[in-house]
Amino acid sequence: MMEHRGLVIGLTGQTGAGKSTVATLLRERGLTVIDADQIARAVMQSGSEVLAGLASAFGADILFSDGSLNRPLLAQRAFSAPEQTARLNAITHPAIIQKMRAETARAFREGVKAVVLDAPQLFESGENQICDFIIAVTAPEPLRIERIMKRDQISEESARLRANAQKSETYYKEHADILVRDYPPFDLPKELEPVWERIRQFDAKKNPESCF
Repeated sequence: MMEHRGLVIGLTGQTGAGKSTVATLLRERGLTVIDADQIARAVMQSGSEVLAGLASAFGADILFSDGSLNRPLLAQRAFSAPEQTARLNAITHPAIIQKMRAETARAFREGVKAVVLDAPQLFESGENQICDFIIAVTAPEPLRIERIMKRDQISEESARLRANAQKSETYYKEHADILVRDYPPFDLPKELEPVWERIRQFDAKKNPESCF
């Protein structure tokens, strides 16, 4: 387990549930958010070892002629079956975890008191183990499918493949500390109140005069 001097908050949930909106609100409140998706894009740049591993596992044609990744084609193959998704994770997770931990350590060295690990694969990667508490964002499947189609400009079939490759809402309810809903009739600011309370409790122990 990684040692840390501040609070580590896990942020995860189902694709299309509203996790990015929650991450934005956490940033606006002054928290440092480390985005696993951004890191994944960085470690899968042209010429990287990770990209070479993906091409070997899923076919050389997942690369365009310039060596960059054809993300829709990779997604189609990687999310077609659980064993294929596991294969994808085995190739990408080690590099993503290494970089996330390095960025977390750097943030604490710079005096940041709380870091948010924004990671859709938080549990699958095992990084939930270094979190002080975990927020999971969920939403009904029809709404998530609609959001994914609009966000990624993909077909309903492709959107369902991505949604079905993730864990169920029941799993998140059982394994997360705080469940957040970003859809009517739920009010997102109220949904986040337990998050702020957890941070205040932690901060009060470290700095009794804090007024986070």
